[in-house]
Amino acid sequence: MKKQKRWGLYFFLTPVLLWLFLLIVLPHIDLLIMSFRSETIDGKAIWSPANYLNFFEEPIYWLTFVRTAVYSILVTFLTFVIALPLAFYITKVVAPRFQGFLLVLLLLPFWVSELVRVYGWMILLRESGVINHFMIKLGFLNQPVEMLYRDSTMILGLVYTSMLFMVVPIVSVLESLDNSLIEAAYDLGANMWTILFKIVIPHATPGIVSGSIVVFMLTLGNYLTPNLMGGKNSLWFTEQIYNQFIASFNWNQGSAFGFLLLVLSSLVVWLGLKLTKQNLRKVVQ
Repeated sequence: MKKQKRWGLYFFLTPVLLWLFLLIVLPHIDLLIMSFRSETIDGKAIWSPANYLNFFEEPIYWLTFVRTAVYSILVTFLTFVIALPLAFYITKVVAPRFQGFLLVLLLLPFWVSELVRVYGWMILLRESGVINHFMIKLGFLNQPVEMLYRDSTMILGLVYTSMLFMVVPIVSVLESLDNSLIEAAYDLGANMWTILFKIVIPHATPGIVSGSIVVFMLTLGNYLTPNLMGGKNSLWFTEQIYNQFIASFNWNQGSAFGFLLLVLSSLVVWLGLKLTKQNLRKVVQ
């Protein structure tokens, strides 16, 4: 009986392990090898850290790298600030019969591709867009204002595209929060901020950390939204990686940039887990 269970476990684990190895581990190993290869003038390949040294020698590379990291952290924080009260309202304020409906409303925009959602924002914010049209018609503006291709617009798009991935983990955690704890705190004279920081946030910390990891990783690796809503001045590091692979056909340099981004994301996630005193196993449950 034990052998049958063991073989059954192997049967179900084998496709997963093959998928992880063939589509994730093996390509990353190949990219890591490519990142340490350089070509000489006569076309010979040599082992060298030159691709990583180029990153520090060119200011545009490491400045874009730092800018991407800072903006990704900012987007994660703003997403959390918006998602927490929204999740609390869905789980603790609204009537239970409306909770499913509100969650479906959150899911609806994500039933279409990110490209369609980003173009929707572009239609709203562009110089000849819907918002400018009504602002001029109502007398708030004398002439159209270009709202696209700014850092603030790019951050708005990144927060919007990541919102669901922060709301859902927090909602799932807050559903287990006993309402009597909040009622008891009110009866004992606690104000809204005390309840938020002493009861709600500590209870929701695993969901907050889980959502923050997903949002940060998605934002850090996002290419479409910064490129379309930020324009040519977006300076997002994924665009540098794209240019190395596609525009310059320099796969060795692109591989090095990709691994630098991987190291950055891993360090930030590790630091976030340490600061919040969470472990990865508890967060992903």
